[in-house]
Amino acid sequence: MTPLRIVTQLLEIAAALIAAPAFLGWVNQCRAWLQNRRAPSVLQPYYGLRKLFGKDVILAENASALFRFAPYAVFGTMVAAAAIIPSMGTGLPLSTAADAIALVGLLATARVFVSLAAMDVGTAFGTLGARREMMVGFLAEPALLMVLFVAAMISHTTSLPLIAEGLTTRALALYPSLAFTAVAFTLVLLAENARIPVDNPATHLELTMIHEAMLLEYSGRHLAMMEWAAALKLFNYACIGFALFIPWGTGTEAGGPAALMLAAPLLALKLAVAGAGLAVVETLSAKLRVFRAPEFLATAFLLAVLGLLVYLLLGA
Repeated sequence: MTPLRIVTQLLEIAAALIAAPAFLGWVNQCRAWLQNRRAPSVLQPYYGLRKLFGKDVILAENASALFRFAPYAVFGTMVAAAAIIPSMGTGLPLSTAADAIALVGLLATARVFVSLAAMDVGTAFGTLGARREMMVGFLAEPALLMVLFVAAMISHTTSLPLIAEGLTTRALALYPSLAFTAVAFTLVLLAENARIPVDNPATHLELTMIHEAMLLEYSGRHLAMMEWAAALKLFNYACIGFALFIPWGTGTEAGGPAALMLAAPLLALKLAVAGAGLAVVETLSAKLRVFRAPEFLATAFLLAVLGLLVYLLLGA
């Protein structure tokens, strides 16, 4: 394990922890601009986290140890996921312990803890949000796995850093299989991160919200960790998309420290473009009814399968 690999790993984890709230704030700011509203500061998520960390935790009388442990488990799972996603460099020591399929398992683990904690107190809205969250996850995970399978078959590996390196060395061209899976991945990203059209993170209407319904009983540092974990999840999904579809600019061991230094501003540029694009998609979309979410995610799965078939039949 070389010092460069250790530095790359530490920089990626630090970048994820620091940049995730800013990325969420950038998306919110772009949405406000597109809707002709006064935009909040990009730093607004940081202000919210600081305020929540300074507040006392209020627990329900019947809250179990699971309810208290869930925020730490969810936050730790998202940090672990960020540690194996090649956002700035491919020389990641922790990536050898988990591949792309295990990454999906990490994301599913966080979902399970959030859902169990939402049902732990026994409130109606928490249970409703947990059921909807598990429905979305049940439909989104197969589509995400299919997207990863296409990239793995092209690169002949399930290691995400090696997939990014393999796609970087390929000739620059339009690959229909990756085009189909890119659209499918975008749909999965919107659903998994409670974005429009599947969910609206800016609303607190009890009968329509999914993610926010599961956090109603949290307060103080527990709520701060849940909110930070949600920002990390959005950041992680964006970095997975970069590794699969826009891997250029990611530092490699062969490039040395210079490539790693260049990867940081390129990552910031990718996040800025991705955040603006996400805001455009949300602004142009309307909130779907909850019972239309399966159709939305079925479309993502079919597009991913179509990408797989195109690669198997045409090799492109």
